[in-house]
Amino acid sequence: MMPSTALDPSFFAEDVSAFSKEHITAIATGELAAARIPGFFDRAGLDGMTSVLHRLPTVDYYPVRVAMTRFGPALNDYRTPQGVLQADRYWPDAEAAERMWREAGMHPDPTAVSLDMLGEAWGAKVTTATIGGRPAFVGMMREINAGTLLHYDDIHLEYPGGLFDQEIVSQLTYNAYLVVPEEGGGTSLWQHRWEASDDVHRQRYGYAPRVVDGCRRLTIAPGLGDALLFNPNHYHRVLPNGEGQRRITVTFFLGLTPAGDLVAWS
Repeated sequence: MMPSTALDPSFFAEDVSAFSKEHITAIATGELAAARIPGFFDRAGLDGMTSVLHRLPTVDYYPVRVAMTRFGPALNDYRTPQGVLQADRYWPDAEAAERMWREAGMHPDPTAVSLDMLGEAWGAKVTTATIGGRPAFVGMMREINAGTLLHYDDIHLEYPGGLFDQEIVSQLTYNAYLVVPEEGGGTSLWQHRWEASDDVHRQRYGYAPRVVDGCRRLTIAPGLGDALLFNPNHYHRVLPNGEGQRRITVTFFLGLTPAGDLVAWS
């Protein structure tokens, strides 16, 4: 069990040797805030992954949202103000990212290994969420060194008219840590989900810290090779790294469907 402070019994994080269907269900339903497999990827695997990072073209993602370098498109960056997918932008970028990922020859493939592991834990293969029959991109890589603003992720609020062919009843975030800082870089979660009244605290793409005043908080430090699952409907943020240090993750979302299937997207 991770060290914790005076947290509500229903809001805690757990270190586990492997994820189980019970862990995934508990995070999806809010009974568990997060679960982590320390050192899921070993040093040899991490060396194989990071040795080819230079082959992946990245974009700096600074002026609009947060200081971030990333590879691969994120669906929540391709929506109109009305919550509709900008398909003419998204699909070419998704196809290009898929092609470049294959050409980079990353071995082992952290996205494929992670999806296989999660499918084994769930008891059924994790499939890709589809939009009009087309599979979404899965497996964005992000380098976040300066932290993020406080925010939440909720596909229902991002695309209120619906997006996927599959109905999503609960959403989870998966992170695998390929490079970690010696200081900072943790993920803080607050026991609070978005309410309409929160929007008075809106601050650019995120929210001012006072939106979670008085809420219980949990901070999970990144460990090299760790695999982390948490519920992104809770407000959360990435803390800044120590000066000059790097934090690189592979990240994607999981969605639970009414039929009990898991689907993934980035």
